[in-house]
Amino acid sequence: MVLVAERQSLFHWLTSLFALKPASPRRAARVIRARYDAAATNPDNRRHWANADGLSANAANSAEVRRILRNRSRYEVANNSYARGIVLTLANDVIGTGPRLQMLTDDAEANRRIEQAFANWARVVGLAEKLRTMRMARATDGESFSILTSNPKLPTQVQLDLRLIEADQVCTPDLTSMDANAVDGIVFDSAGNPVTYHLLREHPGGAAGRFILGYDHVPAASMLHWFRVDRARQARGIPDIMPALPLFAQLRRFTLAVIAAAETAADFAGILYTDAPAGGESEAAEPFEPIELEQRALVTMPGGWKMSQLQAEQPATTYAEFKKEILNEIARCLNMPFNVAAGNSSGYNYASGRLDHQTYFKSIRVDQSQLECAVLDRLLAAWLDEAALIHRLLPADLGPFAEWSHQWFWDGHEHVDPAKEANAQATRLANHTTTLADEYARRGQDWEMQLRQRAKELALMNELGLNMAQAQPTTPEENTDEVDEPADQRDA
Repeated sequence: MVLVAERQSLFHWLTSLFALKPASPRRAARVIRARYDAAATNPDNRRHWANADGLSANAANSAEVRRILRNRSRYEVANNSYARGIVLTLANDVIGTGPRLQMLTDDAEANRRIEQAFANWARVVGLAEKLRTMRMARATDGESFSILTSNPKLPTQVQLDLRLIEADQVCTPDLTSMDANAVDGIVFDSAGNPVTYHLLREHPGGAAGRFILGYDHVPAASMLHWFRVDRARQARGIPDIMPALPLFAQLRRFTLAVIAAAETAADFAGILYTDAPAGGESEAAEPFEPIELEQRALVTMPGGWKMSQLQAEQPATTYAEFKKEILNEIARCLNMPFNVAAGNSSGYNYASGRLDHQTYFKSIRVDQSQLECAVLDRLLAAWLDEAALIHRLLPADLGPFAEWSHQWFWDGHEHVDPAKEANAQATRLANHTTTLADEYARRGQDWEMQLRQRAKELALMNELGLNMAQAQPTTPEENTDEVDEPADQRDA
């Protein structure tokens, strides 16, 4: 009996300990929810975020979406002067006069022979012009393609050539959703490497392209594909100017609206009005009846009527400011400063120009580095493979081509103040914080070639009896009689 009583007592104690008691009204449980304001959907932002989706990179850049973006970008670049200038400037700044090869093997003579042969081949095939076209295509179409082909008409020993292909032709008309390792126009292996490109036999925008949907299989080793990867596993590119397309349209609409308003106001030379009340004493005048005016003549008005000339309201003072802001926003997606996009530096001083160009020049270096990996290095490898078959064009004792080190030189950017840049360059060389190779590379030149040229010039000068003092130009004396300009004008 004692044991049973102890068990019952223990049971009641456990029951009271774990019993669920109803919460009092004052201590009702509160659910705490943490959230982001940007993730909240309310009537104010519902329409703004209506088009936000969770599509993958390749699903968002579907064939139809890319086709629409390409067509609109091409239309805008073809008809908008600012869009055309921005794309041309970008291609000229990135490519310039073309890349120059410098071989870095231990055989100096072989390096010069290879560099000269490659430079001659690049000039014959128009490599610089084709690269500028590829950069314009990447800005307008989102991507550029080129096929490594053989051209027997070339006057050089190496018959390698580059044939440009528009993005419209890289397409798979019979692509199905069951092809897991294929994106429109490209087939990948299990590791994500492109294996085959599908190339339409005719351009879909051509006369016969609408009816001929057959395509050829081009191996990835023969295709050069250059685009910017914005998302993981993205296989096709979209135009660089894509975020600015609505802004280009707004810029043109605003300009046309201002012109239309000015023309409408100019159509009316004046307005005839009366101060007399309704039914008052004034001669009858036909409503909206035009009155022809002669040049340099006085005109009499009917009794009780006056003529008022319209004041020009367009363009308003905000017209230039609006265009500036729109252009600044357009150029931002390309990391291009406003003065480069607009072709106007009237509002800049020296410091502002240098600061704005730093981001732009860094973006250009990034594009050049990507171009070297995606196009130039593969192009050089194909050129060396063909050059190896030509007798005595390449040395045979340098090992495999993959072990031949090299680098590419691009056009340098001219300094706004050459005197300041020269002084800074001399200071860097004096305190050993730079090298001649780096300084010449900034200008897109080969330091060995430049020093050899300089040595020839000095030898010729010594032979002719010329010294440096005679060869150097004299600095003209400053005219102290001129009135000094204000500081802001000097900076501009």
